[in-house]
Amino acid sequence: MANDDLGRTLRRLRRLASLTQEELADRSDVSVDVIRQLEQGRKHSARLPTLHALANGLGVELTTLLGDPPAVSSGENDGPRFVAMRRAVMPVLWGPEPAPPTPEFSLDRLREQIADGWTQYHSAEFDTVMKALPDLISDARTATASEDGDDRRAGFAALGKALQLAGHVAVRMGKTDLALTSLERAIGAAGQSGDPLLVPMIVNSVAWTYQRQGRLDDALTIALRAAADIADMGRTDTADGLKVWGALTMSAATSAARSGDYERAAAMMETAEKEASRVSKLPEAGDNRMVSVFSPSSVRIERVRLAVQYAHPQDALALAKGMRLSKDTPPSWRTWLLLDVARAHTDTGDATGAVKTLESLRRVAPTWMQHHTLAVAIVRDLWSLPNHPPGLASLAEFLGVRE
Repeated sequence: MANDDLGRTLRRLRRLASLTQEELADRSDVSVDVIRQLEQGRKHSARLPTLHALANGLGVELTTLLGDPPAVSSGENDGPRFVAMRRAVMPVLWGPEPAPPTPEFSLDRLREQIADGWTQYHSAEFDTVMKALPDLISDARTATASEDGDDRRAGFAALGKALQLAGHVAVRMGKTDLALTSLERAIGAAGQSGDPLLVPMIVNSVAWTYQRQGRLDDALTIALRAAADIADMGRTDTADGLKVWGALTMSAATSAARSGDYERAAAMMETAEKEASRVSKLPEAGDNRMVSVFSPSSVRIERVRLAVQYAHPQDALALAKGMRLSKDTPPSWRTWLLLDVARAHTDTGDATGAVKTLESLRRVAPTWMQHHTLAVAIVRDLWSLPNHPPGLASLAEFLGVRE
């Protein structure tokens, strides 16, 4: 996000939250004069603690205020790939029903392609996923027309996962209403799949989308209900069931934290971390790429994120110290951890620690970092300091911060 956009975004989010400038100032403990200057474009940036406070006062993630990574146009004039994805999610009215699959059709190949799509999504290869999604969704709809009952149910499961993936991509494009449409259709397909875990998995995606819209109470309610249903049905005695329950519990914790109840969120995360230790001891049923992300590593990463987002940077650094990530931790989670640790170092005044962490992030995910608005914000914050630690000049030049 360009600096000039910060004030417009702040004003839009404040109005969506039905807050006056004075009410936002009271909620965030940021002076109304600073808010007024930002919205009027007389002030083009602010220090990270101020941005954190404003985001918390608005009930949004900091990246919502700064702009979501990677930088992808979210205007009304969408490109051909996005139009194709819309058509796949919402087929034309009165269009033909899907024809049964031909003998050459392979459900196994389709499932593998959808799993690859999730891997690419977690690697922030959104353009690649968008290109593949129309065919994946079309092929999955074809599978739902199979004359064999088992294949038909498997087709609905594939359609549910493909539409869920489309929903996630739509969120990243800033199209949350399209995301909810895709996810509602995914839940409809999942209900015909015979997989008891697929609906709650997609409900977790809906909760995340509600969070992005600022509907924190709705997100908290549906995540807690879906998690309780899984536990009541005894589904947490398998690795897959426990992963879905855990992901929903972490989602509920995030909503609680963003609603201002950090203590409740911390308690949920501690419970999730204890349960995550059981995952490796339980039987798995399917492809890890098609199941919710939940492990001791992911819980600890999320605890670090919550701590740093809600003004507990020392807790974040203590939680991150000595972490060993499991092999199944997605690349997106690994990169987020490094970014959050850099934020925590910045918030505690440890510029050298922040730079070292950002240098690690640059080695691990240079393209992702280059497009990430929060990485730019951290480096800009450090660049404004009178004393620059070694390595900061190179990072500033890499991210276009250095003038």
